[in-house]
Amino acid sequence: MTPSPPAPAAARPHFTSMPDLALRNLGGAVVWTNDDLFAEVQNLLNAPPAEYRPATFGHKGQVYDGWETRRRREPGVDQAIVRLGTPGVVYGVVVDTSWFKGNYPPFISVDAIAVEGIVSGAELAASEDWVTVVEKSAVDGDTRNPFRVDAKERFTHVRLTMHPDGGVARFRVHGRGVPDPKFFRYGHFDLAALENGGLVTACSNMYYSSPNNLLMPGRARTMGEGWETSRRRDSGNDWVQVRLAGRSHAGLVELDTSYFLGNAPGAATVRGRDGEDGEWFEVLPRTTLQPDTRHRFVIDLDRPMTEARLDIYPDGGMARFRLYGTLTDDAEAALTERWERGEA
Repeated sequence: MTPSPPAPAAARPHFTSMPDLALRNLGGAVVWTNDDLFAEVQNLLNAPPAEYRPATFGHKGQVYDGWETRRRREPGVDQAIVRLGTPGVVYGVVVDTSWFKGNYPPFISVDAIAVEGIVSGAELAASEDWVTVVEKSAVDGDTRNPFRVDAKERFTHVRLTMHPDGGVARFRVHGRGVPDPKFFRYGHFDLAALENGGLVTACSNMYYSSPNNLLMPGRARTMGEGWETSRRRDSGNDWVQVRLAGRSHAGLVELDTSYFLGNAPGAATVRGRDGEDGEWFEVLPRTTLQPDTRHRFVIDLDRPMTEARLDIYPDGGMARFRLYGTLTDDAEAALTERWERGEA
């Protein structure tokens, strides 16, 4: 089994550092396609890079870790509609054709739509409200093809079109989560979660895995689903900074080192600040951590905060970072007002 090699850092656009809103682990799903005869369309959203096993033939031909349609014998296109795991603003997409060399689509396009409630794939396919966010564009085979998106609206679904047919290994939709603010009115929630609008804004090191993993829903199932740094050989420490869902009051911190056994941090601190120019203040003092453990700390803090910073000492890995609390009244009112104006 041969994994797809990582793209060189210089070749990755800045938007790819943002979370993948379509990721299956975040709740994304393909809800409709017109064809996936050769390879199942749900493979598009798998988290690991696409893999390839030579000469592994099934009844329908070579087995591909991706989405592949039959060869068209009439005019038309092949399409897949993806429900974003977290609705939000899309900053860019990556159409990854890894291992598709003689069977990739020569052109693709991407459309997006925002709908309320739960809508069926058939209804979405018939809708005329789709907005084009990536015009029909050429792609290369066996390549991660990035496309920047300039639209600033909030979307709930995206549609990938292959012109006319072929195969795509992975489809990434990078952006910022924008939740419906009415869900914030029902008690404490995770202020740092991607699905609630939390966003990593800075990080000291992400050698092994992305800090976005810290803010994913659910419990990590392996060490690979957390954030892990390289080994430090100096006197410093690693850290990650998170913009919260809004100005808020925090009441509980969760630091989860699950699956990190010989590489968990020895200790951690959490700080907060109110506004980008505010002074950092202590939320959780330096606290010793145990490997493979879900740590929870009730905090007595009456200061509002818009950002949080997690420092780990000196390095290592963390599965999840949670910060539970409530929005301030002014933050909830501002988010609701923006929502009603249609601003994301």
